[in-house]
Amino acid sequence: MLVGIVILAGLALGFAALLVVTSRLFAAQEVSVAAEIERILPRIQCGKCGFPGCAPYARALAAGAAPINRCPPGGDETIRRLAELLGCDVLPLDESLGHASMSHVAQIDERDCIGCNLCARACPVDAIVGVPQTMHTVIRDHCTGCELCLPPCPVDCIALVPRNA
Repeated sequence: MLVGIVILAGLALGFAALLVVTSRLFAAQEVSVAAEIERILPRIQCGKCGFPGCAPYARALAAGAAPINRCPPGGDETIRRLAELLGCDVLPLDESLGHASMSHVAQIDERDCIGCNLCARACPVDAIVGVPQTMHTVIRDHCTGCELCLPPCPVDCIALVPRNA
């Protein structure tokens, strides 16, 4: 009787180990597809796609829960690369999501800035710095040109300018 219990326990442990190994192998493949998708995306975390950042959008794409044409900063080249990776048709960019470009950065007219801090709260990459009720400024090297700081500004003191200017 003791030998039977030991054999059954050994088989149970063996099957448990097999399940753990199998689940990790399949999970690793899913993660690698999402990671590869995220490498294709511009990774500026602008949220224009409707997701809170590039990683959640990549996971949704890997799961087939989102279309490949929702990344304005990536544009047509990103859509083409995603279609190639995922083996689907190229779709035109969904222009209802707006536009964003790494070729532009936000610039605050510091004379008009009232220090409301709304732009800094809207910035997904913390490129806008300043203390509330004082002037704010943009760290150009961190700005992704996502345009998310423009709508909340009550005095319209933010403009997008070419990055090279």
